[in-house]
Amino acid sequence: MKLPEGVKASLDGHKVTISGPKGAISMSFSRPDVKMEMKGGELEVTGSKEMATTIESHVRNMALGVTQGYSKKLKILFSHFPISVEVKGKEILIKNFMGEKQPRKSSIRGQTKVESKGQELSISGISKDDVGQTFANLKSATKIRNRDSRVFQDGFYEIES
Repeated sequence: MKLPEGVKASLDGHKVTISGPKGAISMSFSRPDVKMEMKGGELEVTGSKEMATTIESHVRNMALGVTQGYSKKLKILFSHFPISVEVKGKEILIKNFMGEKQPRKSSIRGQTKVESKGQELSISGISKDDVGQTFANLKSATKIRNRDSRVFQDGFYEIES
């Protein structure tokens, strides 16, 4: 597969490292039925068609991440208790969610950056997996249980991807 301009790839066994203007990212693909090798600046993946296609998609996502990056913008919506968000290190603290005294916690994965401005939250990074998992952790931490979901719709909603 051909990589975009300005993107460099290196292969160390089953570990692929992609570097570009926004940084470098690496991922390990240890599959016995798939062989990978670098030929003239291009990554060649051979073996079972399904796994080769999957690995190529991951590498394409990595190349897009180091050139353009990935981001999600979220809006904090509430109707009962005002929610406030604080980012501390690799954790997101969600305070006063549903009037709870203890803040709910969500983890930030990898090199993902989270910024909170008023009622908006932005999640950005070079890894599609890490940005998506950070968003999923946040949604999971603010899941409302034992209440009517038609009435209690407080939480984080994606407004831009």
